Amino acid sequence: MQDETNTARVLPATRALVLGFLGAVALGGCAVQTPEVAPVPEALPVMAWDHQGPHTDQWTEATLTALETEGAALLSEVPGDIGTWCPNYVQAEPRERAAFWAGLLSALARFESTWNPQAVGGGGQWFGLVQIAPATARGYGCEADSGQELTDGAENLECAVRIAARTVTRDGVVAAGGGGFAADWGPFASADKRREMARWVSSQSYCRG
Repeated sequence: MQDETNTARVLPATRALVLGFLGAVALGGCAVQTPEVAPVPEALPVMAWDHQGPHTDQWTEATLTALETEGAALLSEVPGDIGTWCPNYVQAEPRERAAFWAGLLSALARFESTWNPQAVGGGGQWFGLVQIAPATARGYGCEADSGQELTDGAENLECAVRIAARTVTRDGVVAAGGGGFAADWGPFASADKRREMARWVSSQSYCRG
């Protein structure tokens, strides 16, 4: 009888330990399966073409990506006339500087093509958002160097970044004295259009600080 009593006492205790262990495992399994919170993507900077529709996000992203690579020289350049275009540029972080150059191209595209990537001007000489001639694209080593390729919005802007990186760093200006952007894009030769582009881009948060 003593052995049976001891066995009766041991079995409930053992059963309690097993159940406790299984409960802990179950709780542990729940903890492991807790879903991770996805990071919130950073908002794109404001561009002059945003009102044209969500497809313009691709243009903005392509321009910003190009500014990190073949246009990186622009981010370290402080043009002599930058105060006219982006008052906060000297103190700006690289991402804000990149937003300025992208914003300037978006403002230029208004006068070059009214934001139409399929635009062809000059009797078939210039193509795309910022109206680049295939010969000019080839001269600057752009990947898009045909009329058809230059009517792709993203490729057109990537080429524009490549051109600007060469001319702005060469001349040390955004557009003053016919240098920088003005060397390749006619709207910068017009005082009214130049003033309108400067008014728009300088009013954006990335240029105000």
